[in-house]
Amino acid sequence: MSRLAQVFSDLPKEQKAFIPFITAGDSGLDNTYELMLTLVENGASVIELGVPFSDPMADGPMIAKSHERAVELGVSLKDVLALVAKFRLVNNTTAIVLMGYLNPIEVYGYQAFARDAQANGVDGVLVVDMPPEEAHDLKQQLDTHEVDFIFLVAPTTTDARIEFLATIASGFVYFVSLKGVTGAGHLDIDSVKKNLARIRRYIDLPVGVGFGIKDAKTAQAVSENSDAVIVGSSLVAFVEQYGEDKDKMLVSVGNLAKEISSAIN
Repeated sequence: MSRLAQVFSDLPKEQKAFIPFITAGDSGLDNTYELMLTLVENGASVIELGVPFSDPMADGPMIAKSHERAVELGVSLKDVLALVAKFRLVNNTTAIVLMGYLNPIEVYGYQAFARDAQANGVDGVLVVDMPPEEAHDLKQQLDTHEVDFIFLVAPTTTDARIEFLATIASGFVYFVSLKGVTGAGHLDIDSVKKNLARIRRYIDLPVGVGFGIKDAKTAQAVSENSDAVIVGSSLVAFVEQYGEDKDKMLVSVGNLAKEISSAIN
């Protein structure tokens, strides 16, 4: 059983997975490492690490700026893999998902990336700008190296495409609860509920909900129908605000993570 599958399997009945997102290398790789430990201490079941990219088109202003800061520090995909390996020296149970864009993976090479992802302890990969119809070659390599391939489903995704995703997705499915970029808009909980039911008609995997979940109250409402709650922009905001004050950053991120994980469980 993969580490991601184990995470969802081990959740007590009625509990939901908390999946925080941070961008690797934002405020420095050492700070990211400490943030990862802080998130685990405050309820994270899975951590999504953003792989820095110069043109993060699917991300809102908050996360886009975090990519810019990490890129300016020269953080590469190789650095992110090394960060996961460092984390694995002290934690072998929390699942790690890399979330990013196709270009760095293409430059790295599909086979080498899949091999090194597995070797360094990565459990899943989500490539924001890779259409599922073009994912065959990368999926083949990830499957060979037992790394889950996670896909996005949006409110506009057709039933036919969801049915196709059921044949290639693994780990969990990431439902984008809003149209548009990360960190924007207001959640319509009824719409989320209807879409989750639609996804589950075709896909027998846990479904996490992200985009627009900014606080414990929203997270709790979403968790009533989802298997996992994904939070990014609100956490990244503290990294931006306190990037020069590590202690305040860790406390602020830890407090929000604890509020959210407590609210959904």
